[in-house]
Amino acid sequence: MRNLKFTIRYDGTDFFGWQTQPGFRTVQETLQTAIAAITREERVRVNCAGRTDSGVHAYGQVCNFFSGTRLEPATLVKAVNSQLPEDVAVTECEVVGQAFCANKDAVCKRYRYVINDTRIPDPFQRKYSYQPRRTVDHEAMHRASQALLGRHDFRCFETEWPNRLTSIRTIQDIAVTRHGEAVYVEVQADGFLYNMVRAIAGTLYQIGRGYWPETKMKEILDGMDRREAGPTAPPQGLFMLWVRYP
Repeated sequence: MRNLKFTIRYDGTDFFGWQTQPGFRTVQETLQTAIAAITREERVRVNCAGRTDSGVHAYGQVCNFFSGTRLEPATLVKAVNSQLPEDVAVTECEVVGQAFCANKDAVCKRYRYVINDTRIPDPFQRKYSYQPRRTVDHEAMHRASQALLGRHDFRCFETEWPNRLTSIRTIQDIAVTRHGEAVYVEVQADGFLYNMVRAIAGTLYQIGRGYWPETKMKEILDGMDRREAGPTAPPQGLFMLWVRYP
């Protein structure tokens, strides 16, 4: 049995998140079914770097699974893609060590949250961005975001705290930049809590629209109370960009 590492991308619009759930279309189940059709194995279990919620997208999700197939990686990519629907694709495959785990071995991940802040919404971006119909000050958002750099207890940005052993994480980089009509909130960390990026984006949006001052971000972080932070931003604006390993 070889341990195979896949890098995949998907449009999360029509998926009920990553994790297999009976009666719902999920990325995990869709991928496992496609792999099984090629390898002729009854049970394929795919483990991912980080589960995404319903409506969330991925450019560089990473997963691994064990299989007895002897197909070469490049051939396996083509074969599995032939069995996948048009909203998910395998971009890379490699054979890794038996101990490799896509989730536990990840040293950092990077996410992007997209806000389209034009007054008139763009119908073509409705599935891939949050469109509040209000212009935001991305520079103020960026300055406020810098309070989150470093190692902190991020429970104020975690939905249903506590649902992990610890809510302490290290944000290695965070930036808010404008790209035409879109504002990107990008966050890189050694790990993320449930809905953490969307809660950060929702909080920064409140600052960007002038509802809160820039200093509010540090107050929220120090207060460690989810009720004091901004709302959880809608899922369609979130993209998993990539995952890194040692």
